[in-house]
Amino acid sequence: MEFSNRPIHTMTLRAVACAVVCLQAAASTTALGQHDPHRNAVRHVAAGKLEAARKELAKAEADDPETMFVEMLALLAAGDVASAAAEADKAVDAGLPVERLFAGPRAALAPLRQSKQWRKWSALRKSALLHGPMVGSVTDRSARIWLRTAQPANVSVAVIGAQPPKESPIARTDAASDYTAVLRIDGLDPQRDYRYQISIDGKPLRSDHWRFRTFPRAGQPGEFSVAFGGGAGFVPKWEYMWDTIRAVRPDALLMLGDNVYIDDPTKQLTNHYCYYRRQSRPEWRRLVAGTSVFAIYDDHDFGTNDCVPGPEIESPPWKRQVWNMFRQNWVNPSYGGGPEQPGCWFDFYIGDVHFIMLDGRYYRSRKPALSMLGPVQKAWLLKTLKQSRGSFKVLASPVPWTVGVKPGSRDPWDGFPEEREEVFSFIESQSIDGVFLIAADRHRTDLRITSRDNGYDLYEFESSKLTNRHTHNVVKTAGLQWGYNKTCSFALMKFDTTGDDPSVRFEARTIDGEVVFDHLLRLGRVGGMTND
Repeated sequence: MEFSNRPIHTMTLRAVACAVVCLQAAASTTALGQHDPHRNAVRHVAAGKLEAARKELAKAEADDPETMFVEMLALLAAGDVASAAAEADKAVDAGLPVERLFAGPRAALAPLRQSKQWRKWSALRKSALLHGPMVGSVTDRSARIWLRTAQPANVSVAVIGAQPPKESPIARTDAASDYTAVLRIDGLDPQRDYRYQISIDGKPLRSDHWRFRTFPRAGQPGEFSVAFGGGAGFVPKWEYMWDTIRAVRPDALLMLGDNVYIDDPTKQLTNHYCYYRRQSRPEWRRLVAGTSVFAIYDDHDFGTNDCVPGPEIESPPWKRQVWNMFRQNWVNPSYGGGPEQPGCWFDFYIGDVHFIMLDGRYYRSRKPALSMLGPVQKAWLLKTLKQSRGSFKVLASPVPWTVGVKPGSRDPWDGFPEEREEVFSFIESQSIDGVFLIAADRHRTDLRITSRDNGYDLYEFESSKLTNRHTHNVVKTAGLQWGYNKTCSFALMKFDTTGDDPSVRFEARTIDGEVVFDHLLRLGRVGGMTND
């Protein structure tokens, strides 16, 4: 990337100053995890440090519409509405989705509503739908659809041509929900393709991309594929990753953390900015309109780099705020233990395969007890494993399980070895077969094996370089099968549980769709697993 030294009304910005709000869970030297001058500049704007925002934006490309958008935010913070409106106009002319100006952050952009350009932008906006639809929480009989509207609205979703009609109840978007709603359609048939339409205040909207496929019949063998990854930093030239994933038509997409790099948990401005710029991308919208999405967070979405927020629910106080914003921007089946026990852990089935998604941040602590999961989530995990009816049990973590995968760091499961061993030993003591591990965090795609003295080998498929710039070297642990880090990549799992020896094929795929590594893993007939 080439950098430029573009001024943004230097004298105006220098006239504005504000105190910095310090994070309770981060040191002043915390790494931000992505080389992202736009996000970093927004962090400074949110803190009132407009001169620092100017210096950060000088690292970005001057003709990038994202640079113009952030410059507009800084000018609004400085009180220069006329210059901000002109900068926003330039951004739209340069290709910025006009929906960005209506999504906001709304409080920051409110002064623009009085500008002469606002009517022009309103005419350019194609509908009252700003973001989404995003399909999620699909089962064999139902689906949920997430969306965001431009203003308060009554919204619903209906399957096109279904007899009898299949339509969700009407929901209301409003400021309290950040103008989002989650709509549920029930009474569907297993493993069937459906097209749908959305109604906003009674006006139906349709698109060729708005279609989804229900999962195989619950508890029954089936054939399906699931894509996953993490490390989705915002780099416009690599946003075509979402079209690449869409082209392989996975039944589900698992976002395993660092889904949007925020690193600013106390500031709603930065959180909204990072979510909105991804949700406005046409490539992302095409993918999620037809692929069931399930998401957990990691450090850069939840707090700051390698954060250890502690065991308390309400301390630091930003934890619940971040959790609420996470819920407003995804469409999971559930979120931890709900308001009484916030988190992002949950489980679901596709056919006879059980997916168990873990929260590695909300309750991560070193004092008074060393734990990544916290006691409530850990008890839930062990109970869920014991009661699982899955042929394969896919245990998903935001950080890797394998020993030594991040040398010298206590951020992955190496920092919590007793709890890791407790989980692995429980699997063995309870004779739970079919477990394998998936994870994100490391910026590459790997397959590794952990050999166990008292149980079967535990395979771990890792992937976390969907769209970000930064790359990690492939660390040669004892169980490394292969690793790929040459470009952006994602993981694809192809399940076939219909035969006598159910299998899953692991594929490492590049941003251009090339399969660079693959591995077939079979489930043994008596328990445990063998591999080809």
